[in-house]
Amino acid sequence: MLMRTDPFRDLDRLTQQVFGTPARPVVMPMDAWRDGDEFFVELDLPGVDPDSLDLDVERNVVTVRASRPELDPDRSMIAAERTRGVFSRQLFLGENLDTDQIRADYRDGVLRLTIPVAEKAKPRKIEIARPGNAHQAIDA
Repeated sequence: MLMRTDPFRDLDRLTQQVFGTPARPVVMPMDAWRDGDEFFVELDLPGVDPDSLDLDVERNVVTVRASRPELDPDRSMIAAERTRGVFSRQLFLGENLDTDQIRADYRDGVLRLTIPVAEKAKPRKIEIARPGNAHQAIDA
C-alpha cells in the first residue's frame, strides 16, 4: 500500500502539540464562566511557585506571568513536556467588568480570578414621569 506523507503538515501538527494554538494554548490552559454578577477564570499552573506569579491589570487587559524553574542539566530526562522559564498569558476583558475589584486565589496549582460585573453594566430601574406626578418604574 502506498502512503503519501506531507512533511509540512506533520511539522505543523507537532508545532501545535508543543506550543499550542492561539485558540488553545498549551502553556496556561484556561476555563472561564459567569455566575450571577461575577466572572470566573481558572488557569492551570501546576508546579508553579506562588511567589513567581505576577498579575497585572492595565485598562481591560489582565496579564498573568509565572515561572517554573529550569531542569537540572545533570539530570538525564526521559520526557520533558512542561514549559520551563517565564511564560505569560493576556486576557482581554470587556468594558462591563470591574477590573479594580479583581480577586485572585492560587490553590492546588490553579489560579482563580474572580471579576465582578461593573455597577454601570448591571440592570437598573428608571423612573418615568407621567402627567399628574405619578411615576412608574421600568426595567432598563
